[in-house]
Amino acid sequence: MKNHVLHGKKIILGVCGSIAAYKSAYLVRLLVKAGAEVQVVMTTSAIDFISPLTLATLSKKPVLHQYVKNSAGEWNNHVALGLWADLVLIAPATAHTIAKLANGLCDNLLSAVYLSARCPVFIAPAMDLDMYQHGSTRHNLQRLQSYGNTIIAAEWGELASGLEGQGRLAEPEEIAQRLEKHFQQEEEGQKGTFQGKKVLITAGPTYEDIDPVRFIGNHSTGKMGFALAEAAAEAGAEITLVCGPVHLQTQHPRIRRINVRTAEEMYEQCRLHFTSQDVAIFAAAVADYKPAQVSSQKIKKKETEMALPLTKTVDVALSLGKEKKAGQFTVGFALETEHEQQYALDKLRKKQLDMIVLNSLNDEGAGFGHDTNKIMLFGKDGSQQEFPLKSKQELAKDIIAQISLKINA
Repeated sequence: MKNHVLHGKKIILGVCGSIAAYKSAYLVRLLVKAGAEVQVVMTTSAIDFISPLTLATLSKKPVLHQYVKNSAGEWNNHVALGLWADLVLIAPATAHTIAKLANGLCDNLLSAVYLSARCPVFIAPAMDLDMYQHGSTRHNLQRLQSYGNTIIAAEWGELASGLEGQGRLAEPEEIAQRLEKHFQQEEEGQKGTFQGKKVLITAGPTYEDIDPVRFIGNHSTGKMGFALAEAAAEAGAEITLVCGPVHLQTQHPRIRRINVRTAEEMYEQCRLHFTSQDVAIFAAAVADYKPAQVSSQKIKKKETEMALPLTKTVDVALSLGKEKKAGQFTVGFALETEHEQQYALDKLRKKQLDMIVLNSLNDEGAGFGHDTNKIMLFGKDGSQQEFPLKSKQELAKDIIAQISLKINA
């Protein structure tokens, strides 16, 4: 089926030790029939429920279930598998495997592939209803979602235990349709309104030196800005990412990364590229103040209090807003602890932004250091939209989608 959206897609199917493993045979058949290339990776307990021979015959590939292939020292390279795949699907996913993945435990080939994967991951749980509703399972599923994984919720029905409730593995047709929808949206994004657009994004903190040892900074990790860069790149844009000191890696080939340290350095790099950009997203947590003087030597501790005179840093968004040309769309971020909406709207007007993203440190799971966020979007046209707590990757897609709607309105 050459015209099918799954044609040529490389999919790793992880199969765990559940009675629902019998459905994986039909799932493989559906994916292969649609033109996908399927590599099955089983846990050792899954072998008790379905034969590797069955899945190998249907997938037309040897089934993998352990690191070492043979006594000659050949092994199944989990890193290579993670890089090879366009998507990882774990179905059925047991409570045991879900707990391991949520906590980064890596004691078998499937969990190693999961931790090595750079592609989207879909997880379809299957277990008895009490296990599925248990607080630890719900917590682990929420954690996996916060990492950017997609959960295909278990269905309601008769279970192997004889009980009836939620816990059945979603039907293979439903799972296949979810994958089709994912790749369809991905293709539409690549052909969408951001195709060929140039987008400038700032991310992370800035550090302002006090002396050779100390600096003024903040707790920003850059996760939101990097997620925005990935989402915009996936939508077809060419990204210039100007980021402060962070421990994150860029992956998309359309992202050009420029590392800076101070607010002044961030401003200078943004100024060099700003006029050629269609969209600018100021997601960095730029330090507001810096020491009036930087000591060339470490400042020694004194018995009395020390006063540190500070001066304002350059306001990147405000300064570039004054250079904004017709047709450019600019987006700012506001992280607040009080009077959140008022302060966000003030920044929207003052910095001549088209949209501002508000998040509050008063919301659990939002702000610095988290893999999740909860935001509100305000447009200069008076529009307002709220998004619930979800992974920063998912929110980044929401923000990019809203920008797309605005610039094509």
